[in-house]
Amino acid sequence: MDRLDNTVRPYAWGSPTAIPQLLGVEPTGEPQAEMWLGAHPGAPSRTARGTLVEVIEADPERELGAAAVAKFGPHLPFLFKILAAGAPLSLQVHPDLEQAKEGYAEEERRGIPVDAPHRNYKDANHKPELVCALTEFDGLCGFRDPLETAALLDGLGVASLKPYADLLHAHPEEAALREVLTAVLTADPADMARTVTETTAACARLGGDYAPYADLAHHYPGDPGVIAAMLLNHVRLQPGEALFLGAGIPHAYLTGLGVEIMANSDNVLRCGLTPKHVDVPELLRVVRFEASDPGVLRPEASPDGEEVYETPIDEFRLSRYVLPAGGTTHDITLDTPQILLCTAGAVRAGEHGLTPGRSVFVPAGEKAEVSGEGTVFRATVIV
Repeated sequence: MDRLDNTVRPYAWGSPTAIPQLLGVEPTGEPQAEMWLGAHPGAPSRTARGTLVEVIEADPERELGAAAVAKFGPHLPFLFKILAAGAPLSLQVHPDLEQAKEGYAEEERRGIPVDAPHRNYKDANHKPELVCALTEFDGLCGFRDPLETAALLDGLGVASLKPYADLLHAHPEEAALREVLTAVLTADPADMARTVTETTAACARLGGDYAPYADLAHHYPGDPGVIAAMLLNHVRLQPGEALFLGAGIPHAYLTGLGVEIMANSDNVLRCGLTPKHVDVPELLRVVRFEASDPGVLRPEASPDGEEVYETPIDEFRLSRYVLPAGGTTHDITLDTPQILLCTAGAVRAGEHGLTPGRSVFVPAGEKAEVSGEGTVFRATVIV
């Protein structure tokens, strides 16, 4: 079992205080957006044996287990994170596995450098993800019913929004959502900037359900993503609640602290709320134009004390143990690799004491027990 030393990424949208408070360290004054736990080459966790990438490469079957290597290859198939949103992240969508393979192959054929700012596909993998709230956590997830969105737009009294509301009233769901998102993202930039300014003023004046969109415009003035965001469900997670984000589902995280787990990919197609590249034709190929409930997940308790967040994905499995004072020791030995992360209290994982934000890597088959008083999340795979 290896204690992990993890990198914190200072993206501009990060909270300057949330991750330091969790770790019990002084803030630096800079944004602290994500702490990465895993073997992603961009920022692999470090152990006494070397980086987790080096540890796994030295003996994949010993570290990951033969079944995991046979199913996913000789690498850890997930990336685990602590995410602290102090400002909204970009409105985005991820491809399914077939789309990722096709998109990656096409960009390779065209000779687009992997680090080019206009490159969409950094790898040939999909990127389903799950976020679980540690604090109250706001986000946007999936398309709202078109008629509900039309009523929301009509209620603002902004003349330039009326054509979008009319389209949402006039067409079947898929066509309505596709036409409106296309119109928003391809509008004349100057005209859209005026629409966003007028919409922002109306949202600020009305408050209530409109308040989140005024905040978006504060961070991204004139951005068409402000209008695109109004097509989506706004959801507020309470601590312990989670969202699963599958392929083609537009989403954005707005504020809050959470743990996030995803397939080990970096494929993102952006819809707005960003200065980065927006590839509208490719985005429209990947988005699933269907209204959906955000589908807030709550963990399913099992008799052994494990609480599991059920998803349709094999590359990762997220669960947690909430350990009461004076509780029993839980044997959590698995034939698959595990990362254990403490988020509250003080727990023991094998010989390692863990406080909030501290973590360990458990090789496949390694004897593992947790005890103490607090909360520990477990990330593994399904084979």
